[in-house]
Amino acid sequence: MEIKKGIPVSPGVAICPAVVMDAETVRVPRRTVAHADLPQQHDRLEDAFHRARGEIEQLRDQVSVDLGPEPAKIFGFHLGMLADQSLSSQVHSLIDHEAVTAEFALSTVMRNIAKTFLQQPNALFRERVADVWDLERRMLKHLLAEVRHEAEHLIQDAVLIAHDLTPSQTASLDKKHVRGLATDLGGRTSHTAIVARALGIPAVVGLEDASGSVSAGDTVIIDGNRGVLIIDPDQQQIEEYRRYVERFRQFELTLSSVIGLPAVTRDNQDIKLLGNIEFPDEITTAFDKGAAGIGLYRTEFLFLSEEIEPNEQQQYQAFKHAVELAEDRPLTIRTLDLGADKWTQTRIEEPERNPFLGCRSIRLCLQDLTMFKTHLRAILRASAHGKIKVMFPLITTMMELRQARMILNDVMEDLDEQGVPFDRSIPVGIMVEVPSSALMAKVYAREVDFFSIGTNDLIQYTLAVDRANERVASLYSPAHPAVLTLIKDVIRAAKRRNIDITCCGEMAGEIEYVPLLIGMGLRELSMTPQAIPEVKRLVRSLSVKQCEKIARRAASYDSERQVHNYLRSEVQKMLPEAFDGRTIG
Repeated sequence: MEIKKGIPVSPGVAICPAVVMDAETVRVPRRTVAHADLPQQHDRLEDAFHRARGEIEQLRDQVSVDLGPEPAKIFGFHLGMLADQSLSSQVHSLIDHEAVTAEFALSTVMRNIAKTFLQQPNALFRERVADVWDLERRMLKHLLAEVRHEAEHLIQDAVLIAHDLTPSQTASLDKKHVRGLATDLGGRTSHTAIVARALGIPAVVGLEDASGSVSAGDTVIIDGNRGVLIIDPDQQQIEEYRRYVERFRQFELTLSSVIGLPAVTRDNQDIKLLGNIEFPDEITTAFDKGAAGIGLYRTEFLFLSEEIEPNEQQQYQAFKHAVELAEDRPLTIRTLDLGADKWTQTRIEEPERNPFLGCRSIRLCLQDLTMFKTHLRAILRASAHGKIKVMFPLITTMMELRQARMILNDVMEDLDEQGVPFDRSIPVGIMVEVPSSALMAKVYAREVDFFSIGTNDLIQYTLAVDRANERVASLYSPAHPAVLTLIKDVIRAAKRRNIDITCCGEMAGEIEYVPLLIGMGLRELSMTPQAIPEVKRLVRSLSVKQCEKIARRAASYDSERQVHNYLRSEVQKMLPEAFDGRTIG
């Protein structure tokens, strides 16, 4: 038995066999296979050789046509290695002698070759090391694609273990059979964490080397409450966790009784609880959990779940479906937030050095007007079928907001000329998620209909902490006094201009922060649907006066640890069972 500690990002417990997805860019861990499975490993290896050879020959022929025969000769080394019987023999031999997977055997042999080349005095050999790495990545791509395909089309329940998951991989998971997620990388608000919470499955990230410690088929326990991954647990540990799961299930059953009740405080203040979604079909789940509407529809997952960018009609159908599912309840659609850690595979050309500070979100849209206008047309067309708000993300300057609104107006004029119906008075708002927009909130409030505080990025940019980096995860804190000051200023600016304001970051769904946010003046909170029943139960157990007292006390502290400990202790008094249900032993 081995226990690994990571970052808990989605509550719950899963006890299942593991499916492991390796990455081509990191060393493939050693995993043994049964002797009966060795022929399959040999077949996989030969198939990878065949596919890689075909790809390189196609590249060589294309380069020969485009640039001539001389440049095409650069692929000769690759084809020569693939044709070298000693290379394939070494890999096949390693598979047989050590009973390992084809990908591990290939990676081991290729890295040994690269090491040998680096030790040669002849510079020509050292220069060929890059070609060896390139060939290894090309072959691993084919070998590991099979494993990824299996993870997307599971035939039984499993826990998915990975070095990291791209948004597109996360979006295409087999939602029926994936019972938990564990990754080496990531933080509390990484895309893996957000989707895990949306799916309602336990998840632990930032485990550093879990993917190298688990083999496919190993029994594992994922504890998404404590941030623990247990590999090959003994029977006593399994039984203890089964009792723990039952206690947690009983607590969740008590929450079902509040789903149909209003989210109203003890002093009769209505608090609107909304849902954050990635896909239209999640709207039904959100309403089943007691949501009063949808406060954040993340449209980029339309782009991430397919290899090819969706056209206007496909986007329109998705948005129309969402509006119809929402019926007469509010639906806030955030325009594309692509870039940084969220990008379609076919559009990646050259990675940015610092993507979170690069061309992402509204910046990307303003540079690709064809894509942006198509996107806005689809949203506006869908607005003819129900209540829609449109929200621009990552606004950092007034110029960006005015450009985005100008493009929206241009699209409206085009639709008008074509006689296409849409809501001419559609509310337009922005996500406040960078310090510049928070500090200038009173200016932005004059030009928009509503604010939505995106705490995930606001915390990241205020504290200079990459929210997907497990090495600095301890520094990422919603309780930091600087973050709370900015949130308070944004709420004040919205109230002075009498515009709507919502908090739609993950902070809104964490029960420790709910009284604080209410005490600071928020009356709308948008969160993952799974969190709504627990938050609603808490809301019904407190008063606004009590929350305002908590907010004043929290503002008196000068460290995030003091703030967090205080908030946790206060909420524990109001809803002790929320914490008792998550304690093992």
